Amino acid sequence: MEEKKSPLREIVEQAGAELGYEVVDLLFTREGSRRVLRVFIDRPEVITIKDCEAFSGHLSAVLDEKDPISGAYLLEVSSPGIDRPLTKPEHFRRFAGEPVELRLYSPWQGRKTIKGVLAGWSTEEDGTVLVEAGGEKLAIPWRMVAKARLDPEF
Repeated sequence: MEEKKSPLREIVEQAGAELGYEVVDLLFTREGSRRVLRVFIDRPEVITIKDCEAFSGHLSAVLDEKDPISGAYLLEVSSPGIDRPLTKPEHFRRFAGEPVELRLYSPWQGRKTIKGVLAGWSTEEDGTVLVEAGGEKLAIPWRMVAKARLDPEF
């Protein structure tokens, strides 16, 4: 599962690597009349407000220098939270055993949403998410997963 990264994602991930943070996800959206770049960072230790401030200041300087976004936007940096998105194969390996929710692009075995316990990742067929749900062991093709996140309420 090697995805082509956008230039913006490459810049943000490089800035994260420079300070020792993993960029879990980034979203560039429009909210009303303003545009918002949200970046979710992580590391083995707990992410604090000071981490978010440090990364925000560093990333802001990098973005000002490289200027990949035309026009005004708001930069928000935060931790992925307890319902963190799972966006990379290593996330599915690292959080095996945790409750998970998958939202699919189209129904798979009659379901568009699957809740269960994450069992890991398989490299078969360009990537497969392994989940135990309702007593079944499921192997869902990565290309069918629209969103995946930890589900602390499961």
